[in-house]
Amino acid sequence: MQTVETLNEGLKRAYTLTITAKDIDAKVDVELKRLAPQMKMPGFRPGKVPANLIRKMHGPALTQDAVNAAIQEGVQTLVAEKQLRPAMQPSVELEDGYDIGKDAVVKVELEVLPQVPAPAIDGLKLERLTVPVADEAVTEQLQKFADQQKKWDDAADDYVAQMGDLVTVDFVGKTADGVAFDGGTGTDMGVELGAGRLIPGFEDQLVGVKTGDDKVLNVTFPEEYQEKSLAGQPATFDITVKSVKTAGESAIDEDLAKSLGLESLEQLTGLLKGQIEQEHNGLTRTHMKRKLLDQLAEGHDFEVPPSMVEAEFNQIWSQLQHEATHEADPEAAMAEMEGERDDYRKIAERRVRLGLLLSEIGQANGVEVSNQEMQRLLAQAAQQYPAEQRQQFMQYVQSEPMAAAQLRAPLYEDKVVDFLFEKAEITDREATREELEAAIESEDGFASGTHVHDHDNHKPKKKAAAKKAKPASDDTAADETVTDEAQVSDAADEAKPAKKAPAKKKAAPVEAETAVTESSPVAAENAEGTEAADAPVKKPRAKKAPTKTEA
Repeated sequence: MQTVETLNEGLKRAYTLTITAKDIDAKVDVELKRLAPQMKMPGFRPGKVPANLIRKMHGPALTQDAVNAAIQEGVQTLVAEKQLRPAMQPSVELEDGYDIGKDAVVKVELEVLPQVPAPAIDGLKLERLTVPVADEAVTEQLQKFADQQKKWDDAADDYVAQMGDLVTVDFVGKTADGVAFDGGTGTDMGVELGAGRLIPGFEDQLVGVKTGDDKVLNVTFPEEYQEKSLAGQPATFDITVKSVKTAGESAIDEDLAKSLGLESLEQLTGLLKGQIEQEHNGLTRTHMKRKLLDQLAEGHDFEVPPSMVEAEFNQIWSQLQHEATHEADPEAAMAEMEGERDDYRKIAERRVRLGLLLSEIGQANGVEVSNQEMQRLLAQAAQQYPAEQRQQFMQYVQSEPMAAAQLRAPLYEDKVVDFLFEKAEITDREATREELEAAIESEDGFASGTHVHDHDNHKPKKKAAAKKAKPASDDTAADETVTDEAQVSDAADEAKPAKKAPAKKKAAPVEAETAVTESSPVAAENAEGTEAADAPVKKPRAKKAPTKTEA
C-alpha cells in the first residue's frame, strides 16, 4: 500500500491510499482457500470444487469483500503509522472508476485531536455555599405527607361542595358540536377541588354541587394540550355527581409514619432531613462545578476540531427543537432560537474544549473508572430496558468500545471534577437555599448546569407537561398525590433517605456539562481509543465492485 499525504492544515489531515491489485488479489486467494472446502456444486464432490470455478462464479462478490477489508486495514495502518488521534470517524471514500483487477485509490479525510497544553490546575479557588437544613423545611415536608394521607368523610346529601372537598363524578366530554371525543368518558373519578390537576375551569365549576346533581361544565383546552385536535378548543363535560366528601384532619403523628411503612415519626423525620440535606449538597456541588469550569475555560484557549463542535452543536440544536415543539407558540420559539444560533455554537465549542481539557487532566493524573464501577454503571443502565432486552443491551455495550465510552464518560468527568476539588483552595460560606438557587440561576456566560452549559437568556423555557386527554381518574389522581409517600416508603425499605424529584433547574440543551461526557471521540480516547479503522466507506460509483464496508 502506498500512502500520500495531501493535506496537513491545522487539525485537518487528508491522505490518498493506493491499494495494489496484487494485494487485493492475494486477499481473494486467501478467501478462496477458506471457502473451497465448504463449497457444494453439482457434478463435484463437497469441498472439491476447483478454485478457478469458484472465482468465476463468485469473483465480483469476493473482490468487493477483499477491497473493503483492504481499505479497513489500510486506514488502521495509516492511523497507527502516522500516530493519528482522530477526533471523529474519518471520511473514507473509494475513488470513482474502480474495476476488478486494478489498483484501488482511497481518499481518507479526518480531523485530529489537538495537543492540549498542560492544564493549569494550581491556584484554583472556589467558594462552597452550604445550606443547613431548617426545621421549617422538614415540617413543610411532613405536612405534605400528612395532607396526602388525609381521610375523607362522607358529607350529607344536601351538603354543597367547597374547595378542598373530594367530589366523585361520572363524566362524558364532548366537542363544541356535541360529539363525544375519545378518552373523554369516565366513571367514579375522584376530583379534589383546588388541587389543580385537571384542565382549567373543570374543578372550579364543581364548587357548589351536591350528591346526585347533574351539571354541564364548559371548558377550553389549553393551547399546548398534548391532543392536538383538542388543543385550544372549547368543550363540555356532562357531569353526574356520585358523592361529596370532606377532608378530615391532617395530623403529623406516629400513625402518619406507620402509614408510610416506617416505625416512628422520628424515623420519618430523619429520612426527610437526610433527603433535604442531599438536595442541598447537590445544589452546592452544582454551583462549585460551574465556578470550576468557568476558571478552567478562562485559563485555557486552544483550537478544537470543527467536526466535534458541529456534532455537539447539532445535539444541542436537536434538543432545543424538540423543546420548542412543546412551547405554546412553537414558531416564535424557533424564531428566537434562530436569533441565538451563534450563541449556541459558542456553547458547543466551549463544551468540546472543556471536555478535551478534563480528559487531559484525568489522563495526566491517573483518574480512572474501575472495572467494578463500569459494571455497576452497565447494570444501572440496563435497568432502563425491559427485562428481556437487558442482556442484549449489556452485550452490545461490552462489544462496542464507543458505546462503553459514552456510558463511562459522565462518571469519568465527575471523578476528574472531584480530583480538581481536592486540588482547589475552598472557602465555606453559609447561605439559604434561596440564595444558593439564585446563585446557580444567575450564572453568567455559557456554563450553567450540572452537566450542561446553558443560560436562560439564551434558550426558551421548558413548558410544564401537558395534561392528559381527559380529567384524571381516581387512580391517576392517587398516583399523582402519593408520589412522595411512595418514595419515603421505598426509602424505608432500603434503609436510606428517600429519593425526591430533583430541585428545579434551568432547561438544558443537552445532558452533559462538557463534551467529555457526550463526545464519543473524547470518551474513547479515555478508554480504548477511537475506532477510526472502522469508519464507513462512502459507496463509489464503481462499475463492478462497489464497496461499502460494514462499520
